[in-house]
Amino acid sequence: MSSTDEKVEYLRFLNSENNFNHHRYDKEMLQYEYVRRGDMRAVEESRKILFSGETGHLSDDPLKNMLYLCICNITLVTRFAIEGGMEPEKAYNASDIYIRKYDCARSIDELITIHDEMIGYFVKAVTAAKKKNPFPRHIIKCMEYINSHLHEKISCAELAVTVGLNSSYLSSSFRRETGMTISSYITEKRIEAAENLLRSSDYSLTDISDFLNFSSYSHFARTFRKLRGCSPREYREESFRQTGLRQLR
Repeated sequence: MSSTDEKVEYLRFLNSENNFNHHRYDKEMLQYEYVRRGDMRAVEESRKILFSGETGHLSDDPLKNMLYLCICNITLVTRFAIEGGMEPEKAYNASDIYIRKYDCARSIDELITIHDEMIGYFVKAVTAAKKKNPFPRHIIKCMEYINSHLHEKISCAELAVTVGLNSSYLSSSFRRETGMTISSYITEKRIEAAENLLRSSDYSLTDISDFLNFSSYSHFARTFRKLRGCSPREYREESFRQTGLRQLR
């Protein structure tokens, strides 16, 4: 038995002698489920856990003990907020900000105030994300991957590995949730990216076609006309004309 195992068993013995038990797993997970749903009951539920007397003893210093508990809590809150649809980078940045706030706290009351603010922030962010993008997490993750790899060849099999699902299930699920096939979604996003480049850059039409991984310029032009009703060149000329008119006003 390792020294850590021995310490774990000794702590188990002490807790038993003192009639102490950690809170049940399902009770702890309820607060995080509320976060994932974007439900403000997460604030009250998380407070219940912190003050339940069943959170474990992480430090002999009460302030440090609460600090460690708050940091453990925000780590999981961040993960569940992402599962709820919050943008990962935004969630991790918010986590860093709140941990720094915790680190500056000088009292348990101050930690609790920051804790309540933190839970509320993540819940509101999840709620906003769900209104903006009401898709299941695996669909959102799939979309994020596509949007970040428009310049590369993207296959359904590759997406399935990324989100950890069976390829056929992902295809049917994506179509059911979005009303589009994965292939159609990729094409639409490439055309949206092309529109942006046509409006805001002086890249040649061929360069844009190559950058967005169309098989040829003719394929790009044909697809653009099919989805937008004009050629890429016509779109750029009209965009420049509209920009010129706005500048004259």
